[in-house]
Amino acid sequence: MRPALFLGLACAAAVPALAENPIDVIRPDAPELAAPGPHPVGVRTMTFTDPGRIDVLASDSEIVTGDRSITVEVWYPAAEGTPPGTTYETVLRDGETPVTLTGAAAREAAPAEGRFPLVVISHGYPGNRFLMSHLGENLASKGYVAVSADHPESTYSDQKAFISTLVNRPVDQAFLVETMATLGGDIGAITDADRTAVIGYSMGGYGALIFGGAGLSDLAVTRAFPEALTHHLGLLHRNAAGSDDHAALVDDRVKAVVAIGPWGRNRDFWDAESLSGLEKPLLLIAGGQDDVSEYPAMRQIFEETTGTTRHLLTFVGANHNAAAPIPAPAESYEISEKLGWAPFEHYADAVWDTVRMNNVTQHFTTAFLDLHLKDDQSRAPYLDLVEVAEEGVFAMEDDQPTDAHTYWTGFPDRTAKGLTWETLEEE
Repeated sequence: MRPALFLGLACAAAVPALAENPIDVIRPDAPELAAPGPHPVGVRTMTFTDPGRIDVLASDSEIVTGDRSITVEVWYPAAEGTPPGTTYETVLRDGETPVTLTGAAAREAAPAEGRFPLVVISHGYPGNRFLMSHLGENLASKGYVAVSADHPESTYSDQKAFISTLVNRPVDQAFLVETMATLGGDIGAITDADRTAVIGYSMGGYGALIFGGAGLSDLAVTRAFPEALTHHLGLLHRNAAGSDDHAALVDDRVKAVVAIGPWGRNRDFWDAESLSGLEKPLLLIAGGQDDVSEYPAMRQIFEETTGTTRHLLTFVGANHNAAAPIPAPAESYEISEKLGWAPFEHYADAVWDTVRMNNVTQHFTTAFLDLHLKDDQSRAPYLDLVEVAEEGVFAMEDDQPTDAHTYWTGFPDRTAKGLTWETLEEE
């Protein structure tokens, strides 16, 4: 039965609840660190402009520069007593259909006192700043300032030639870190950009790996691409390993990288030598059946980033939508006249429940960032796990693990099935 037909048969009372499109659902069987933290959450929409930026699409016969403006959603710890609840007005994957999302953040709320590490969240191609809004809200509740971008020429509404994303994505990420580091006002006052992480999905993961130190391979910038990638004056070379531009891009303030379904190794945008340049702690998250970024290629990233300690979390059986996207909005179940297919396919997975994947991602991202940005050593056991989850032994007594207990830390009994966890140390 088609999803749209199923919705049509559902009782009328269920439709308003579905139409709320909540992004902040925590399942009863979620792992421990998925739950929201102690802070109320505030959110603001801001726009930052990078003047004199190379205009990749306009730079055909000569370099053209101009202003590049990036709209962001900023989630942050809010003042004690801030009431929860907001809506986000956005569009579906077709770039046209309006949709309203609901969450726990309070718009324009006063910030909490203190200073909090910075997290930059970067969507895929195409995407927008709300695609991982569940993670932005969740991390803000745990004491982070999370900044999620609409990357120009790479969103649902303004998607343009791929070369723009290939060149601009890591530069956008670097610009956002620097902008937040120098931001004034009350949000700037609470942002500690000296402790920064970058989280990227698909092409956001591509950018995060480059920004983290893995410059592009020689092959990526010298081979005979199709025409759509060869013109624009060889600007892709700016992201190449060993180039001065790439060396200047890498930022010591970035302490950790989370790459979800990162695209690029499947097309040889890196090789083993260029990936070895990544020296930031790395958490890779992938679907075991990903046929977009291709799971074997992501395993190559895991194996070849030898300059750092890295982890690989695999959702066995999941495809490219593993872990990152919000739950599919109810409106996405209908066939889009523009696309010719239901945008549901852009958000959901055929095997895994999206909320389940979101909760698992929130859990592991929290442990990873707390360890590397806050030096919270109590999070280390959450990252020291048996490889195949269901091979772990659940053996608790009076809510305390016995010597026989090897089940994944923070997961209730029987809830870690279908997951694998691998770790490789710096070589």
